[in-house]
Amino acid sequence: RVVAVDRDTGAAHRTAGEAWARGAADAWAETADVADERAVEKLAERVTAAHGVVDVLVNNAGVGLGGAFLDTTTEEWKRVLDVNLWGVIHGCLQFGRRMAERGQGGHIVNVASAAAFQPSRALPAYGASKAAVLMLSESLRAELAERDIGVTAVCPGFVTTGITSTARFAGTDAEEERRRRRKAARLYGLRNYPPEKVAAAVLRAVVRDEAVVPVTPEARTAYVVARWLPGVARRIARVKPPV
Repeated sequence: RVVAVDRDTGAAHRTAGEAWARGAADAWAETADVADERAVEKLAERVTAAHGVVDVLVNNAGVGLGGAFLDTTTEEWKRVLDVNLWGVIHGCLQFGRRMAERGQGGHIVNVASAAAFQPSRALPAYGASKAAVLMLSESLRAELAERDIGVTAVCPGFVTTGITSTARFAGTDAEEERRRRRKAARLYGLRNYPPEKVAAAVLRAVVRDEAVVPVTPEARTAYVVARWLPGVARRIARVKPPV
């Protein structure tokens, strides 16, 4: 049974419908903005009352933000942290607490990114938000292990999703931002790594209770480099990205 949540009501219903069509025993749609603490609290209350405590929570909402640190405004920082980090915190707190109180275990999946362990001059805010999600997941995994609740940080690389259509680029005007969005969408399309493969990795991670899951080949490479060759990762980070 699946509960699909999105701040876009139509998107939530489409996802729930697709889940049902692909074999879910049942599927429902809920609307909530994960950046809003009270909205997530109400969501958890509604879901628990209607369907019981969730067995698996997937915190997947995210927004993209590119551009140099010195070009990034505090408002842009707040937006990316509100969704990418606080959204995960709100979900873990509201649903994780209910899992713990139920006393029957469960699993939390937090979608981070390969940017969590590969520094980049092009993604300081986005990378920082995802690195925070990775550390939060590792710490929460340690805390909840005694309650038989697993926690996994899933770290995809370049995956063909809609994130490029809403990504922001610090220090650019509207026209330049649209150009960069189109370029990013084209590059992601050429990469052609489908989200279904990430979904399969999420399911395996839950079954195997894996801690950190780099999904794409570039994510796995970045993970190994960051772990065993951090100096190389830092040198890569200095490469100026094409615009």
